[in-house]
Amino acid sequence: MKFILSLMLSLFALTSHAVVDGHKYPFDNDVDKERFEILAEELRCPKCQNQNLADSNAPVASDLRDKVYELMQEGQTDDEIVGYLVDRYGDFVRYNPPVQKNTFFLWFAPGIMVLIALGMIISLTRGSKKEPTLSDEEQAKLAKLQAARKQQDGGQHKNQADNSVENSEKRDS
Repeated sequence: MKFILSLMLSLFALTSHAVVDGHKYPFDNDVDKERFEILAEELRCPKCQNQNLADSNAPVASDLRDKVYELMQEGQTDDEIVGYLVDRYGDFVRYNPPVQKNTFFLWFAPGIMVLIALGMIISLTRGSKKEPTLSDEEQAKLAKLQAARKQQDGGQHKNQADNSVENSEKRDS
């Protein structure tokens, strides 16, 4: 009985299956299975746009998974498979398109935007730290205004105190 059980387990272990989106793709070894899973995760579904082939339920994604499996069974390398799909669907099918003239903005615009934002932040923070300096004439005017304000505030406080004393005397009488 143990012999039959071990024989059955050995037979089941001989073939590997890559399961993507519930579909089974039989491979002769685990290396090809791993390659298939990596390719299915690195290639984008042309219809879904933000899903890879492994996650997409779209019919075109299923067709592309079948095509990747077929090309792998023919013995093509990963680069040849990706090249085939890029020739047919363009660089869009890749999640990481190569740096080329037509993808230059895609690769470098985020970094340029961050540098511009940092420059703006630095210029704004440096500008707010500087206090405006007053000329001698302006400082003299400021001193006069402050002295006048103190006199005015002092006079108002004296008047308020006199008024409060008068009010309290009226209440007492």
